Amino acid sequence: MALFDKPLDELRAYRPEPEEPADFDAFWKQTLDTAAAAAAEPVAVPSDAGLATVEVHDVTFSGWAGQPVKAWLLLPRHRTGPLPAVVQYIGYNGGRGVPWEWLTWSAAGYAHLVMDNRGQGGGGKTTADTPDVAPEGHGSSSPGFLTRGIEDPAKHFYRRLITDAVRAVDAVGQLPGVDPGRVAVLGGSQGGGLALAVAGLRDDLAGVIADVPFLSHYRRASQITDAGPYAEIARWLKGHRYEIETAMHTLSYFDATNFAARATCPAWFSVALMDKICPPSTVFAAYHRYGGPAQIEVFPYNEHEGGGAYDTPRKLAALAEVLGPR
Repeated sequence: MALFDKPLDELRAYRPEPEEPADFDAFWKQTLDTAAAAAAEPVAVPSDAGLATVEVHDVTFSGWAGQPVKAWLLLPRHRTGPLPAVVQYIGYNGGRGVPWEWLTWSAAGYAHLVMDNRGQGGGGKTTADTPDVAPEGHGSSSPGFLTRGIEDPAKHFYRRLITDAVRAVDAVGQLPGVDPGRVAVLGGSQGGGLALAVAGLRDDLAGVIADVPFLSHYRRASQITDAGPYAEIARWLKGHRYEIETAMHTLSYFDATNFAARATCPAWFSVALMDKICPPSTVFAAYHRYGGPAQIEVFPYNEHEGGGAYDTPRKLAALAEVLGPR
């Protein structure tokens, strides 16, 4: 793998003109208000995971249209009071998996909610337990999720998944052992894009960590990489030759660059300069529009793995800064 996107000095200056629909805020207010009105209280059922130092709960909360979404809540077993919480979003075609996969943040002393991805989990990575129910249908699509409902933002897959992600923050504050006034969100790839979306749709987060975020600057992404998942867009448009602007208009409602512009909490980004899955220019496009204080860590010789586990100390320091004592 070699560098394929802009050089780093150009990336640091890259500020493309945003593609933002005039009714972006109204669209999301109506979507989230409808979901909130249909929500039930989250349910947390203790789960015996055989872990001596971590307490596990199998959580069900209300997401888009009040539909049930699964999650894991992991808590340090030895705690003296309500804990600050970390809500984690998972990468593309993964899900909440099994609780033994997610021990870092509870080991650091945080309440940790791992949200499932509706309809995903079929990619040979972590499994998911939440179906995607879209009774209105979504028209034609290419394999994958980016083009499901691409002809109409009201029917697009990411309207449902982003709503779930926002509702996960509401849910975690109602769960046992959690301080609802101290919540941060994080994720990598699709999870990073979801974290940015939530940061742009809420004003009560302590911070956001977005590693090599996906769901950003769709037009450029679909034109400069043939790697999935962005290649799904190009594949669909190859057949739907005269629907390019319709598709891009729909995707603009789910673009991390537009959510980032509305976010105000501190943010920590990361980018890998050899990443063909989430090209560096698409990450910098969101980073440069971010509305609050933001930092970005650059990994010049890495692909989509970015900093991997080696970047964990930076994230622990960031969470300690914004969430305070455990």
